[in-house]
Amino acid sequence: MFGMDQDHGLRRLNLGIVLMLAASATSGYNASQINSLLVLPEFLEFLHDLSSNAQGLIIAAVSLGAFISFIPASFVADQYGRRVSVFLGSTLVIFAAIIQVAVKHPWVFFGARMVTGVGVGFSQTAAPLLIAEAAHPRQRRVLTGLYNAVWFCGSITAAAVAFSTLSITNSWSWRVPCLMQIIYPIFQLIGLCIMPESPRWLVSKDRSGDAKNMLTRYHGNGDPNSALVQEEFDQICSSIVAEADLKSSSGWGAFLKTRGDVHRLSICILLGFMQEWTGNGVTSYYLPPILDSVGIKDAFHQAAVTISLQVWNLIFAIAGASTSDRYGRRTLWLSATTLMMIFLSTSTIMAGLFTELRIQEAGIAVVPMLFLFCASYDFAYMPLFIAYPAEILPFQLRAKGLAITLTTDSLACFFNQFVNPIAFKILQWRYFAIYIGCLAFFLAVVYFLFPETQGRTLEDVARVFEKEKIVELASPVESEEFQEKSVTMKGETYV
Repeated sequence: MFGMDQDHGLRRLNLGIVLMLAASATSGYNASQINSLLVLPEFLEFLHDLSSNAQGLIIAAVSLGAFISFIPASFVADQYGRRVSVFLGSTLVIFAAIIQVAVKHPWVFFGARMVTGVGVGFSQTAAPLLIAEAAHPRQRRVLTGLYNAVWFCGSITAAAVAFSTLSITNSWSWRVPCLMQIIYPIFQLIGLCIMPESPRWLVSKDRSGDAKNMLTRYHGNGDPNSALVQEEFDQICSSIVAEADLKSSSGWGAFLKTRGDVHRLSICILLGFMQEWTGNGVTSYYLPPILDSVGIKDAFHQAAVTISLQVWNLIFAIAGASTSDRYGRRTLWLSATTLMMIFLSTSTIMAGLFTELRIQEAGIAVVPMLFLFCASYDFAYMPLFIAYPAEILPFQLRAKGLAITLTTDSLACFFNQFVNPIAFKILQWRYFAIYIGCLAFFLAVVYFLFPETQGRTLEDVARVFEKEKIVELASPVESEEFQEKSVTMKGETYV
């Protein structure tokens, strides 16, 4: 894989990472599943005794469960290991899926969906950390970028499974999609049988020997004299020891200790809102009426268009993950946000012409504009949402910072699920203007607050935010060596 056919250890590591990407697909499946179930008459019959508010609570149950789990998950990931947190999360999702298949009461279903959210939270907190910290340095940026892109694999699977059960005329039309939740968590459990623990976590727990063995086996193809492995190991040990020497470096208060830490915290919080408040939900609310207006009224045909959009999203998300290392994170953020403003503004104008003047061509034009908007969003926001915070945070704060990002994202998602439909019903196409304003704000945020991380190791990125914090703790010789030394292995140069 990635041109290293001779490295058996690396191939095994990459197989484990690919299976670990299923944590993102699990999140995508569960986030999209409920929308697919709501088109099934048998599922609506199952919920018919509940008020609209109660039904809305059940719809948002996974987001609610995830919201309460991210902070505890970061504690488990830091104290007991990334693999333990992934194991707990995937096991909880499988358990909850079985309960959902067996339930006969809506509130028991709600409880099972809450457990699903908790499981998703534990897996989603630890899996990207494990990938970022265990991946080969030359492959890390692509693999961490792919993590959130794989979300669409779960979304596509959920839509396809629900589409295939439309013809079932009993409760199994919605129980089968619930049962299929176990697919991706099973992949995660298989991946844990292959995937080693994070070498950075091992060093932080005074298990340097195990960390060195892991790097030797998986990054150095078993060569104990590998210069690349020694360089990685030295950087990891130096960085973690330096961070550990700082008082309260691993506590929540560490985010407020220095200007650089506050900078990181600001980015983590903003990313959660950026992921949900850029207007990416407009396709959920405006695409169906547009499809109705152009004659696509059949539920099967609309479902086919929805699946096509998800496949479109997946293609561009993978493309963004694959090219982010070439063009840089900051370039992707700025270009994608600019394009999203252009396409959403155009969609707003076309939607207004269609709604107010009944210009059929304008209504048709909204559909390709929304597809282009989604492509721009997928190219940067999907791959970088997890990859970027994992890169800018030092080891001691990485799990906590990612938990903050995911928590704010779940809050923003919860807001979308409850407020957006109501606001859209009142304002119609004018509601899009609010998101155009959000995009303008986010463009300024990226320009002034988001530094470039291209071409830097996880330890080097820390110096961008807090250069004096770590370098001063190392000797002048050490700091210069880590900044300037390069290692050449098999024709590749690693800085």
